[in-house]
Amino acid sequence: MDGRANLLNERTLDHYQSSISAGAERVARSIAAAKHPFSGISPDELSSVVGAIDLDTPLGDVQAALDELERVYLRDTVYFHHPRYLAHLNCPVVIPAVVGEAVLSAVNSSLDTWDQSGAGTLIERRLIDWAAQRAGLGPAADGVFTSGGTQSNLQAMLLAREETCHLAARSGDPRLSRAEMLPRLRVLTSQCSHFSIAKSATLLGLAEDATITVACDGSRRMTMEALAAQIARCRSEGLLPMAVVATAGTTDFGSIDPLHDIADLCARERIWMHVDAAYGCGVLASRRHRALLRGVERADSVTMDFHKSFFQPISSSALLVRDRTTLRHATYHADYLNPRSVHEHVPNQVDKSIQTTRRFDALKLWMTLRIIGADAVGELFDEVVERAGDAWRLLDSDPRFEVVTTPQLSTLVFRYVPGPDTNVTQAVTDEANLYARKTLASDGDAVVAATVVDGRHFLKFTLLNPATSLNDIATVLHLVATHAQRYMDRIAGQGQAIGSGRAPAS
Repeated sequence: MDGRANLLNERTLDHYQSSISAGAERVARSIAAAKHPFSGISPDELSSVVGAIDLDTPLGDVQAALDELERVYLRDTVYFHHPRYLAHLNCPVVIPAVVGEAVLSAVNSSLDTWDQSGAGTLIERRLIDWAAQRAGLGPAADGVFTSGGTQSNLQAMLLAREETCHLAARSGDPRLSRAEMLPRLRVLTSQCSHFSIAKSATLLGLAEDATITVACDGSRRMTMEALAAQIARCRSEGLLPMAVVATAGTTDFGSIDPLHDIADLCARERIWMHVDAAYGCGVLASRRHRALLRGVERADSVTMDFHKSFFQPISSSALLVRDRTTLRHATYHADYLNPRSVHEHVPNQVDKSIQTTRRFDALKLWMTLRIIGADAVGELFDEVVERAGDAWRLLDSDPRFEVVTTPQLSTLVFRYVPGPDTNVTQAVTDEANLYARKTLASDGDAVVAATVVDGRHFLKFTLLNPATSLNDIATVLHLVATHAQRYMDRIAGQGQAIGSGRAPAS
């Protein structure tokens, strides 16, 4: 088929519109047909289907390609819109954002420089101002859209590193050349924080032990006593605390660290405070739960993932900073992009970003705000937070389950436990819960996550779908209990010692 006939321009608009319509129709049919969040197909089985596709022989027809796509993708993908998808921080998406996705993909702006985006640059900047205002960061705030929380956290740690080195150099201590500073830099973060913090320290060339994990309380929130003690230890050992990372919505527990107290300590110690609110940022659109993020306005930098709790398609995220001048640490000049001597008044977002080519992901949030508004987004997030509270009460009152902590946001960590009169080891209980999770997925009944708490295997619900009802949750819990108990019964039926920890034959 002629390649030119498939280039989007003024001569191919009929082909563009009919193709997009055909794709949208196929997605709509697939969503309507999805009776389960997942088909249960195994990786091996699907690999043979995908591997059989001859990519060097084009089909030459949109409908034929969509038929094939249904067979290799749509039929066996994971559907986040389904009310019994309860696993990870994946949300159903609002339609205005999908409209924005269609527009930005077709126009294909690149948000690195003005001459590649024009008005897109100003729309992104306006949204950054809006987000910074929601966070309360003040008139000097700024930021940039990113690919996700990991990139935002990496850039925040880059800024913290450079600001710490700059501050130390100004102190005039002759021992602190830059080469000597870098191995001494330390990042303090809770033991429940996201792995991207430690990963960022590695990518930034810090010492192998640069990330110091701070103990949490029973609610999985960073404890101030442990944080203060770790900072004091760093000082006594001649180390340089580079940043304290407070988490506003941990991945496993949805817990929010004590932001005001951490801000007080960071201010006294002159340490960069970063808030990873990739999950909890949805509270900033809430009228009922906004108080959960009190203190975020005192952070030096904040990570926000709109593709989690603002119901945006992946990807749509941002890094915000309280002092726009700190973004200079991400600025590198290239004559063909952002020359110093020419058009210095032209706004180039590449000056703020660690990316160069960058999608116009901000448009999805713009369309969402312009069509349904922030209050509507906040109501959706409020629903899942309150549903999690109802689900916690359901779990807490059911003797078949152990639940780790009361949720602050919309995450529940729990596991099935045998009755008190049953002689079942922890190892078998672990296996039974993992078996229940695997069986739910292979049957296609539900998708739940798993994690490890204090060395034991637990299951996890991450509620980000307002369509998930308490009845859905109760049904999935019943299935978990049924499958887990069936596992234990199979072990007993095969004559194995109930405490052996050996998996039954399949």
